Amino acid sequence: METQLSNGPTCNNTSNGPSTISNNCSSPVESGSIEDSKTNLIVNYLPQNMTQEELKSLFGSIGDIESCKLVRDKITGQSLGYGFVNYVDPKDAEKAINTLNGLRLQTKTIKVSYARPSSASIRDANLYVSGLPKTMTQKELEQLFSQYGRIITSRILVDQVTGVSRGVGFIRFDRRVEAEEAIKGLNCQKPPGATEPITVKFANNPSQKTSQALLSQLYQSPNRRLDNLLNMAYGVKR
Repeated sequence: METQLSNGPTCNNTSNGPSTISNNCSSPVESGSIEDSKTNLIVNYLPQNMTQEELKSLFGSIGDIESCKLVRDKITGQSLGYGFVNYVDPKDAEKAINTLNGLRLQTKTIKVSYARPSSASIRDANLYVSGLPKTMTQKELEQLFSQYGRIITSRILVDQVTGVSRGVGFIRFDRRVEAEEAIKGLNCQKPPGATEPITVKFANNPSQKTSQALLSQLYQSPNRRLDNLLNMAYGVKR
C-alpha cells in the first residue's frame, strides 16, 4: 500500500504525549515545496502504544530530524497509528525508507514512504462506518474495504472497560474517489458475518466545541447513546 495523507500535523515541538498537538502545527506535505517533499516522510501502521518520542528516536537513528509528529485523534487523544517525519537532508529520508520500511514493531509492520503534496484528490477521504458485527476485527475491516482502494488507516472503536467492539469504525483511504466507491459498494450492505446492513458515510471533522463535549462522554456513555454522540461529531457530508 502506498500512502500519503494530506492532513497530518507536524511541528518542531516534539515533546511526548497526547497533549502535544498544537493548533500552530502545519502539515509538512502542505507547507513544503515539491523539492522539500523529498525530506518529508509519512509512517503508517505504527503500534497503538508507540509514543512520539519513540518515533523520533527510531527515525533519528538514521539522521538529523527537523520535525516529527505522531498524529492523534482530536477527540480521544489516542494514536491514529501514523505520523510524519521531516529530515534535514533528503539523503537521510531516502535512507530511512530503505532501512525502516517493512520493519516489524510489535504486531505491526510499518510502512515508510514520501509524503505526497496536498491536493483536492486526497482530502476528505475518511469514512465513518457503523453497524459492524461485534466480532469483526480491524484486519477484517481492512479486507472488506481494501477492494475499493488503498487504505491509509483503519480503526474499530472498542469499549474501554470490556474491550468489546462498539460496532463502529473509521477507514481513511488514499484518495477521496476511493472513499466514494466504498460508500457506493458497501453502504446498506451486509458484510460477511453480519445480520444487519452497515452504514458507510463520510466523516466530517468535529468542531472544536463538539470535540470538547464528546471528549469526556464518548467512552463513558452507554452503548445506546454512542451512535448519537458519534453522529453529532461525524455527520454525513453531502
